[in-house]
Formats: sequence, C-alpha cells, structure tokens
Amino acid sequence: MSNIDYSAEANRLETLPALETFKWIFEQTDDAWISFSGAEDVVLIDLALQVNPNVKVFSLDTGRLHPETYEFIEQVRKHYDIEIELLSPDAEKLQTLVKEKGLFSFYEDGHQECCGIRKVQPLRKKLGSIGAWITGQRRDQSLDTRAEVPLVQYDKAFSTEEHSLFKANPLANWTSEEVWGYIRANEIPYNKLHEQGYISIGCQPCTRPVLPNQHERGGRWWWEEATEKECGLHAIPVKTVSA
Repeated sequence: MSNIDYSAEANRLETLPALETFKWIFEQTDDAWISFSGAEDVVLIDLALQVNPNVKVFSLDTGRLHPETYEFIEQVRKHYDIEIELLSPDAEKLQTLVKEKGLFSFYEDGHQECCGIRKVQPLRKKLGSIGAWITGQRRDQSLDTRAEVPLVQYDKAFSTEEHSLFKANPLANWTSEEVWGYIRANEIPYNKLHEQGYISIGCQPCTRPVLPNQHERGGRWWWEEATEKECGLHAIPVKTVSA
C-alpha cells in the first residue's frame, strides 16, 4: 500500500459512484474496517455489503452514549446479520480522569482530554492492527474542519513507522440530503434521536438537538469554537479562508 498515489486515486474516484470506491478499497486490502456510529455509517455498511459480504465493523463505546444509540447499534447488527466490535476505553485511565476531574470536566477545560481517553486511544489501538478504516465523513459536515476531506488518503495521524494504513471516506462528496435520500429509499435503520432534532450524534453530555437553520454539527460541543469541533479521530487540514 505504500506505493499508492492516494491523491491521484482520490481524484480518479471523485466522479465515480461510491461503490467504485468500495471496490478499490477491497482490492487494496482484505482487512478494511468500517467505523460505525451514525446515519452515514449505516449507508457505508449497506453499500459495502454490495461489494463484499464479509464486511468488518467496529464502533466506539465511550460509556457515555445515549440509550437510543446503543439500541441503534443492536438494530443495525440484527438488520444486516453482522458482527459489530465494540471498542471500550482503558478502565484505569478513565477512573483516574473521573477521580481527578469528575464526570463533566470537558465543560470547563475542553473535550480533548475526555475524548482522548474514551475515543482516540481505543481507536489508535484498533487501527494499529488493521489495514484500513472506512469513515462516513462528508465535506458538508463542517466547512471549518472537513471541507477538503478526500475519498481516500494515507492516514498520517494513525500510521507509524512499524504500521501504515489508509483511510477511506466514500461519502466525502455526498450531501446530507443524499444520505437521507438513500436511507429512506432503501428503508435502512437510523438512530431514533434523529426524530428528536439531533443530526450529528456523539456522547450524551456533548450532543444536543440543533436549532432551525443551524449547521448539523452545531449541536456538538456547542460551548467551543467551530474549529475545535473534532474529537481527535479525524486529523485533517483545516480549510484556509482568505480574509
């Protein structure tokens, strides 16, 4: 995989259907995993199964998810008859954080420390043993942090000298309308919280419904600046805007 020109491949796949990106992914490795949590990720699973019946899926169980999200994970597992590996945070590190700072320290000093323990560290451990991961990132999710997400890329954030992997974002050029159009047309499962005004859904204390005409990630870490609204899972360049 080290000899792949990811930029060229991303440009080539840009005008092709998403299924072509999945075909390309599975041609490169038989150890690509879908990172599952939201509506986009169910679309990923649905599309991937059309190309590869042996789809591998993991999900981050932070311990702070909504009850509806846990129900959603189980619903997807049964709907597609697939295994979903749940990744949990290190218990000792989590206990130390809670003991020293309590359960809601992120409201005071930012979400990065909590997300680092509950999300990034379990993810890093998982990615250190696989060939590639597939995410539901889309460019229209955030003009501040995701506007330049490519369809495929070498993962600089989680690759090491001993282990390299690539990251695929097959829905990067989809819109929210296209995602939900696919969900409705194919009658696939979605989180019940979407019916309560939630669009982008994370941990319960850090997610709230969005207001009319508010951007979909406006309900995530709402007390922080827009450029800080990433938990560390997706390290990509922030789009530069000229003054």
